[in-house]
Amino acid sequence: MTMPARRTAALLACAAFGFASSAFAQDKSIKIGVLNDMSSLYADIGGPNSVAAVKMAVEDSGLKAKGWTIEVLSGDHQNKPDIGVNIARQWIDADKVDAIADTPSSGVALAVSNLVKEKNSVLLNSGAATADLTGKACTPNTVSFTYDTYMLANGTGKALTKAGGDSWFFLTADYAFGHALERDTSAVVTATGGKVLGGVKHPLNTADFSSFLLQAQSSKAKIIGLANAGGDTTNAIKQAAEFGIVSGGQKLAALLLFINDVHSLGLKTAQGLTFTESFYWDLNDQTREWSKRFQKVSPKGSMPSMTVAGLYAEILHYLKAMEALGGNPHDGAKVVAKMKELPTDDPLFGKGPLRQDGRRLIPAYLFEVKKPEESKGPWDYYKLVATIAPEDAAKPLKDSDCPLVKK
Repeated sequence: MTMPARRTAALLACAAFGFASSAFAQDKSIKIGVLNDMSSLYADIGGPNSVAAVKMAVEDSGLKAKGWTIEVLSGDHQNKPDIGVNIARQWIDADKVDAIADTPSSGVALAVSNLVKEKNSVLLNSGAATADLTGKACTPNTVSFTYDTYMLANGTGKALTKAGGDSWFFLTADYAFGHALERDTSAVVTATGGKVLGGVKHPLNTADFSSFLLQAQSSKAKIIGLANAGGDTTNAIKQAAEFGIVSGGQKLAALLLFINDVHSLGLKTAQGLTFTESFYWDLNDQTREWSKRFQKVSPKGSMPSMTVAGLYAEILHYLKAMEALGGNPHDGAKVVAKMKELPTDDPLFGKGPLRQDGRRLIPAYLFEVKKPEESKGPWDYYKLVATIAPEDAAKPLKDSDCPLVKK
């Protein structure tokens, strides 16, 4: 090639690169897919409320007024990993969705996280609890903002064991989330000086807990740990009351309880339950102000659950990262890296780093459900027992088995 020809080729290459860079800088369109349970046992926890929270975050981000186009899709994974992955694949490949959000059901979340890594998209997890998402199964494309099984175990499990509940029996949902929650809580109970006397696995979304509760009752364990969530938790608690388990001297530990569950149960049935969450609408002036705004747009007219609030904060931070990048790079790992680089600060959880393993550091709170006579009105259900520091609510990085963590 002659010198003039080389010079021309170089100029063309530079022009092409400049065009591509300019196109990236001008691409201010984003698609977010909210993937969750819209119709079954976890629908009250998130479902349509999660979609409302994402749309609220989009409006509050202010990006639309700055010329960004942001579209929000929704899909029902039916708590089945294969269905969840198929929806996510369709969204990414055909609909050009940039981020999958929410994903309650740890089995679904783990499967979608693998797909998102393969496709270099983004998973903004708020609903799934398994600590493996930021542990051995962590990827550069997935973040978890709200809670995990490590937090739940080190909140409720440790507190009840220290308070004298030193023998445990588990009723566990038979899938990834339940297994992780029983595993993590068992480790805390044992480390705190307690004993695990046994456990039984139950199918997801079962209607009849009688045989499982009878086994728990006959174990004579002081604490019956419910390693399940949503409709499974509320059904187990209702049926335990019918069996007279609590009146017989054993205590139920709702290892994952949401405000929507307490609302469904009623204070007469739920009173005295101890549990751990990272959000409550009535914590402070900022959470109250936002939650009352949310209630007005909630399809159910309800206060937000922990995962709905976490999803709102997560979407705000995701959009903040997109704005900082100057446009949509269509590169999931790059967006997540920017999310980790930027300081997190929102009205619901405050400030706290997004660690290299994808876990956001925020405080957790040990709550107890109020007695009916203690409640001042609708949704006034919790009393604060203890605050758990952010560094105690998440697994220390020095103990992490996430391959992204540099020790």
